[in-house]
Amino acid sequence: MDIHAFKNAVLQGIPDILPGPKPFDPAVNHAPKRKDILSTEEKKLALSNALRYFQQKHHAVLAPEFAEELRRYGRIYMYRFRPDYRIFARDIESFPHKSKQAAAIMLMLSNNLDDAVAQHPHELITYGGNGAVFQNWAQYLLTMQYLATMTDEQTLVLYSGHPMGLFPSHSGAPRVVVTNGMVIPNYSKPDDWERMNALGVSQYGQMTAGSFMYIGPQGIVHGTTITVLNASRMKQHPNYKGGIKLFVTSGLGGMSGAQPKAGNIAGVVSITAEINPKAACKRHSQGWVDEVIDDAGKAIDTALEWQQKNTPHSIAYLGNIVDLWERLAERNINVDLGSDQTSLHNPWAGGYYPVGLSYEEANDMMAGNPEQFRELVKASLRRQVNAINKLTSRGMYFFDYGNAFLLESSRAGADIMNKRGTFRYPSYVQDIMGPMCFDYGFGPFRWVCTSSDPADLETTDRIACEVLEHIAATAPEEIRQQLSDNIHWIREAGNNKMVVGSQARILYADAQGRIEIASAFNKAICEGKLKGPVVLGRDHHDVSGTDSPFRETSNIYDGSAFTADMAIHNVIGDSFRGATWVSIHNGGGVGWGEVINGGFGMLLDGSQEADNRLRMMLHWDVNNGIARRSWARNKEAVFAIKRAMEAEPRLKVTLPNLADDALINSLF
Repeated sequence: MDIHAFKNAVLQGIPDILPGPKPFDPAVNHAPKRKDILSTEEKKLALSNALRYFQQKHHAVLAPEFAEELRRYGRIYMYRFRPDYRIFARDIESFPHKSKQAAAIMLMLSNNLDDAVAQHPHELITYGGNGAVFQNWAQYLLTMQYLATMTDEQTLVLYSGHPMGLFPSHSGAPRVVVTNGMVIPNYSKPDDWERMNALGVSQYGQMTAGSFMYIGPQGIVHGTTITVLNASRMKQHPNYKGGIKLFVTSGLGGMSGAQPKAGNIAGVVSITAEINPKAACKRHSQGWVDEVIDDAGKAIDTALEWQQKNTPHSIAYLGNIVDLWERLAERNINVDLGSDQTSLHNPWAGGYYPVGLSYEEANDMMAGNPEQFRELVKASLRRQVNAINKLTSRGMYFFDYGNAFLLESSRAGADIMNKRGTFRYPSYVQDIMGPMCFDYGFGPFRWVCTSSDPADLETTDRIACEVLEHIAATAPEEIRQQLSDNIHWIREAGNNKMVVGSQARILYADAQGRIEIASAFNKAICEGKLKGPVVLGRDHHDVSGTDSPFRETSNIYDGSAFTADMAIHNVIGDSFRGATWVSIHNGGGVGWGEVINGGFGMLLDGSQEADNRLRMMLHWDVNNGIARRSWARNKEAVFAIKRAMEAEPRLKVTLPNLADDALINSLF
């Protein structure tokens, strides 16, 4: 389809003349069938809800088709309306638009649905098994039409994928406001999501899928690299004799697909188990994992050979992670680092596959006999934990990687608790990312070159490196290691070939780094050194945007870990400080009802207004979280917020007074 036809298709929105039915493409990685959870009356309601997008003259054709989708897949995706054009991050000028900001948003959401990026593209799911951009294709078509026709005097409101419409606004307001899954707290159990999603009234936006900020596996490579690198620095196996360490983990879909690439960059040998052949082969074809092996014993032997060569190497074990852990324990292998990154926030609907079943058998049971499937998942988790416990008793360092592994294992009755009644293993945020990064304000800062030109990305890499080197020259000792790791990362980013989809980059940076890098980008746009605008953003997995007691805020120990004020403050503050779009979600990588995520996107266009916005918004977006963390008495955050107040006299944050533990203990 040429560019003119593409623009016309976008402007058309939902077509007046029905397109023909789309055949089901078995070559594409599809979402598993969702369980049959609706009553007969609720199924009628789901069908009525779906038909409201279409004129009544089409209902006789569409009603039986949508009813069959609901029966066959457990959802109404409206496959017939999937566009004929390829969806990907085109050059910003290729999108029809009246607002440059709206065009940038079209580019970003298109990247989320690119076949090369999305986990289940035909079901509009980007990653995590259920991280959706939209619930159905009508929502996509209508949203693209709204974005193509809106001006800078309007704001589009998205309600769990549904475009509520364009509302009069002003140029300083966000162009889009996004909510996903914001249900009443007492209705945040997994089955509540299943029911509401099947009805077409709510969706799981994950962290960056439903807010259009996903940039492929690269989005987590850097954080995973930092995690593995520092885990390796911190912990040493009793039998370690120098050389390359062995890291064992699981999951190659979506975000977890970053693990083998990060392992190579961090200088370890890694084995990552993956049960889905399409996910494993996709990562191999994209160069994210060095080889795929379908025999657990051979995978282990190959890893040991690379350890002997003292050379980093990544192996995808095509099989169940439980089989791999049990074989490692049986053979007394010295595993140095262990973790898990299956989508255990979604254990009953494709996020975790029980041992003993093939991938196809598990998918059939998931929908056909969900109760039996649930029991097999629990039994699998108990076996996995038993094997992990054997290896940690011999010296392996195991950490929860924020995917609800510890939480779901405890709910399954696994031997995962210690004598104090808490998890026997730490979250990686507790041990590594919290005290080393988040408390100091370092988190996953992202940008996307809207020209979609690799040369622009190279230029931004160079600019970011120069800024960090300048900052590092006078940085305090407390943050020099973080800056050094990030300078090394950005120097090597291009060589590691991490771009999948949009021309994007991720870099851990604090408020000073983000502001100075963004300002330098804006200046380069103004001077014509970059061919197009740049979109700024971040993963919600960050300093301020996410309240998640089992991950991002797991190192908050003052009793406030289960509060969500920070995420709400964050998104409200970003809204009136200049964000181009803002989002707030219930759910994320640790599960529906387990976390609240706030996010943003910001377009830099080279203007003075953009420079003013970035300085005002990025300062708040980071320091909001540092202030909360310092009030929790995290010493690194106290240091960081004091430093921030010295740099900005208008910032005045309430600091904690530390009580004497001996005094407290004497009273109880």
